[in-house]
Formats: sequence, C-alpha cells, structure tokens
Amino acid sequence: MGKKDIAHKLTVAGLRAAYLSGDTTPHEIIHEIIGRAGRTDDMNIWITPPDLQFIQPYLDRLSALNPLKYPLWGIPFAIKDNIDLAGVPTTAGCAEYAYIPERHAAVVERLIAAGAIPVGKSNLDQFATGLVGTRSPYGEAHNALRPELISGGSSSGSSVAVARGQAAFSLGTDTAGSGRVPAALHGLVGWKPSLGSWPSLGVVPACASLDCVTVMAHTLEDALQIDRVAAGFHPDDPWSRRLPQLEEKLPLHIAVPAEPLVFYGPFADSYRAAWEFSLEALSDMGIPLVPVDTQMFSEAAAILYGGPWVAERWADLGGFIEANPGTAFPVTETVLRSGAAAEYNAASVFQAMHKLQAFKLEARKLLKDAVLVLPTAGGTWTRDQVREDPIAANSLMGLYTNHCNLLDFCAVALPAGEAGENLPFGISVFTPAEEEGRLRGFAKLYSKDDGGKG
Repeated sequence: MGKKDIAHKLTVAGLRAAYLSGDTTPHEIIHEIIGRAGRTDDMNIWITPPDLQFIQPYLDRLSALNPLKYPLWGIPFAIKDNIDLAGVPTTAGCAEYAYIPERHAAVVERLIAAGAIPVGKSNLDQFATGLVGTRSPYGEAHNALRPELISGGSSSGSSVAVARGQAAFSLGTDTAGSGRVPAALHGLVGWKPSLGSWPSLGVVPACASLDCVTVMAHTLEDALQIDRVAAGFHPDDPWSRRLPQLEEKLPLHIAVPAEPLVFYGPFADSYRAAWEFSLEALSDMGIPLVPVDTQMFSEAAAILYGGPWVAERWADLGGFIEANPGTAFPVTETVLRSGAAAEYNAASVFQAMHKLQAFKLEARKLLKDAVLVLPTAGGTWTRDQVREDPIAANSLMGLYTNHCNLLDFCAVALPAGEAGENLPFGISVFTPAEEEGRLRGFAKLYSKDDGGKG
C-alpha cells in the first residue's frame, strides 16, 4: 500500500497490517488525508480540518513508540467538535461559544495514549441538537454517497470523514441516536456503549445524564478495538460507572416488533422492503425471533423531546443562549428554548423519572437473555426536504433511537444491505447495560454471517 495506492476505505486493521509490513507509513497516510480533505471542502465535513500544524506533534511521538505495543499506533481519527482536543478550539458548532481547552477529553486522551492520531474536529448539528446534519452554521454536511441527501446527525462530519476515507474511525456523541443514525446512512458501524462505560469528561453536554461518546468505523472489529481502549471507569468523571466485564454470549432469542413499523421520507417503500429482508436474514441465524409489543419504547422515546428532559439541555446551555440571543442556529435555539417551558417544573421531572423507572424494569424483563432489533432509521430525506420542515423531519429520524439512553441500553448500529443504489440500510441492536455481553456476541455473529447481505 504505497502512497500512490492508499485505499479509499481506511480501517484500523488494514492500516496496522500495512504499517507492520512496511507498505506505508503514518506520515504518508496523514498527507493523503490532508489532500483528501482539501478536495472535499464543499462537503462541510470539518470545522477544524486536517492540518500538519497541529497533527505533526502526534506524528513525531510515534518514533518513540513500539507499534506492536500500542494498539492504535498511527491510526488517524476524527473528533466531533463538541469533544475537547487540547490546543484546538471546541465550538460545538457555534463560533461564539468556542473555547480552547487545555486538556484532551478523557476518551481522546486514552486513544492518543494508545498511539492514535487526531486529524481534525468534525462538523455537527449545533450543540449536538439534531439527527439530520443540516443544523450547522459551518454548512450542511453532505452525505458521502449521495450529496443531495442528509448525512444524519448530530455526528454528521464524523460519519462523512470515515466514509470519505479521511479517518479510520471517528468519535461522535449519542444522546438520542446522534452516533447511530449517521453511521447507518453511510453503511458504517456505530457502537454506543452503556451509559458511563466511556468517560464523558471534556464533552460539551447536550443532556449530561444521557450523553455517550461513541465510535463510527467501517467494521465491527474496528469499533470493538476502540471500545477496548476507550472504556473504563474514570475517577474524575461524575457520570462514569464501574461496569463489569461481561462474558460474550449469544442471546436466547431476538425480539422484533410485533406491530407494523412506520417508514417515512422519499424512500419509505425501499426502507420497508429492506427491513423485511433484514427480518428474513435474522430468521436464518438460528436464533428464534420473538415478536414483542414495542409501544413502551415509543413512549419512553417521547419523553426525550416531548417531556422534561429537554429542560436538561436548557439547564446546561440556557445561560449562553440568554446572554447571546439570536447567536445560535435558528432551529437549534427554538429547540433549546423549548426546555424553558413552564410545564417542565420539578414535579414533571420526577413524574417522568418514575415513569422511566417502570419502563426500565419492564424492558429488563422483556429483554432478559435477549436482544431487541429495530431499523436504525425508518427512512431518510434530501437536504432540501429537511430545510422545508426541519422539526418534523428531524423527529422522525429518532423514531427508533430516542429510547436507548433513557432506558439505560447499550446499542450497535450495523449495516444491513441497501435500500437502493448508494442508499445503505441498517439495523440497530439493543440490550440493557447488564446484557452488553449478549450485544457483542450477537453483533459478532451477525457480522460474520454478513447479515444476509451476501
């Protein structure tokens, strides 16, 4: 893999093999990435694009590290621009909010310590508030496969960077689906660990009690490699949890929706057909499919934006919005200000907490020894369509993802073939946090079997 034939698709495993064989070097890869980024300025992938000025020190330190002992030696990665990289501005998609952190976010620090190279800060739906990738004053991120379509969000640039060969993996955040939806729209794997499994220290909060740092990559193997480096309790992070290392095992059954699902957007029929094909592929895995009523998940999801949890966003960002009216992206400010509504009082918060606690118990019983499989998204949109109806289009993108963190689930978005030409379809697999071993076991089997994609 010399410089002239560097693969378009960069993977952790592929780059490690190429480095160890001497086929290429991290310097060649970084120079290629900088060139690729320069040729795709119009796609609005980056807020701080790849540049040797800040990358060079990370390249230089590799000479003192044994690549055999550092699992991410020389691996380039993108960082969503609500996650701190020391010395580089964190904007959260808002220039007026920007600051320059003195320290890396805890997850970034762990990845760099393992030898990884940060190559840039990627575009996002402002303040990580959106699932479409169009809510940024830095420009709408274009879908890497079909530029007229949305990229998904809020980790928009992170997904496009991986899909366009400008990073081997990327960090996103996922409060309502912001790491899984853009992964699905680009045929990537999106790994969302259990709440508190990865530290969120050094991340601009969206909903601090629900925020997760996540990874997007081309393969499950790569995503799990990043998880092995990033996961673990952090003593300085108030949201970090000590979670046990769970044995990987297969689920005893696969829960799927008993009721017909909602599909939307200009490709609704194609998405419906892709879901039906996915169900057939799941039934061929040798694990029983059990239809279940998924109304509970829909009711839990509704609490995120139709209940008092939207006030948590206001609690973290309301001071900035009040002090800087009209500064935020218009639709973002509308969403954030909705958290200040009078009905979201202390009593409403506790009522929602009690309702969610009952849902968590019901979900743990329903998914004991099992996994739940849903479409990651029920459709997609053109960027023009989202501009015409930004709130409704965005809400539909979270139909099958919003419940996840509220119910203390872990999840993985997996490619599941195509709904059309250059139109990836994906499924998401969920388990309660205490069943994460079954999530890994199922995902590995599904990926090995190719999920019916042939």
